[in-house]
Amino acid sequence: MTSYVSFCKKEVLESWRTYRLVIMLVAFIALGVLSPLLAKLLPDLLSGTDLGNGIILQMPPATALDSWTQYFKNIGQMGVLILVIVFCGVTGTELSKGTLTTILAKGMRRSTVILAKFSVATVIWTLSFVVSLAVTYAYTVYYWGSGPLPHALLAFGSLWVFGVLLIACMVLGGILLSTIYGALVAVAVVVVAGNLVALSPATAPYNPISLAGGTVALLDGSKTTGDFLPAVWISLALILVLLGASVAVFDKKQV
Repeated sequence: MTSYVSFCKKEVLESWRTYRLVIMLVAFIALGVLSPLLAKLLPDLLSGTDLGNGIILQMPPATALDSWTQYFKNIGQMGVLILVIVFCGVTGTELSKGTLTTILAKGMRRSTVILAKFSVATVIWTLSFVVSLAVTYAYTVYYWGSGPLPHALLAFGSLWVFGVLLIACMVLGGILLSTIYGALVAVAVVVVAGNLVALSPATAPYNPISLAGGTVALLDGSKTTGDFLPAVWISLALILVLLGASVAVFDKKQV
């Protein structure tokens, strides 16, 4: 446990020195502000637009649900992209540079390295996600007042789980190829495979890709918890499998 805590501290310090933590927080705060702001301004900006043939675009006033829809879109797309860019080198960079050799030679368990890197990346993702959520909530309440958010825990938690799944993918991908490209390939495989599976609507409740923004439908009642819970459990199982595979591969890998 002592070595795990020590390596976590090292990872946190490195995240600070390499600006990973700062970039994540600043970017996600910006997305948190942008979501309700875009929802508020878009109807005013687009209403009255001439579509041709005498058709004038008229948009209804924005609502709190529009703000949350924008939030899921921003975090599920831009937020996830930022997460991948920031943490694509979480394992591959040190492996390619050989900086882990000295640490491992001193007796650090390889499983400890993997779990510590995964833990710190997940904590930073969680902190950034919660901060952006709090900012969006504050501005949404300011513009439209507070209102009920059905199944909010599952809706927002599902998006968070998807981010953790991508972190686990990047950890394994970086170990397999010892470069940041391995992490990017791993993420690309998951996203492409998820989108291909999504071509069949029947697979939606079991497809982790549906967690990357689709759970906003829980907030308006158009879908139920049963439409997403299987995908959540499958994603959590995949995270454990990916971490187990990362430890197994790293144990046999020459550094």
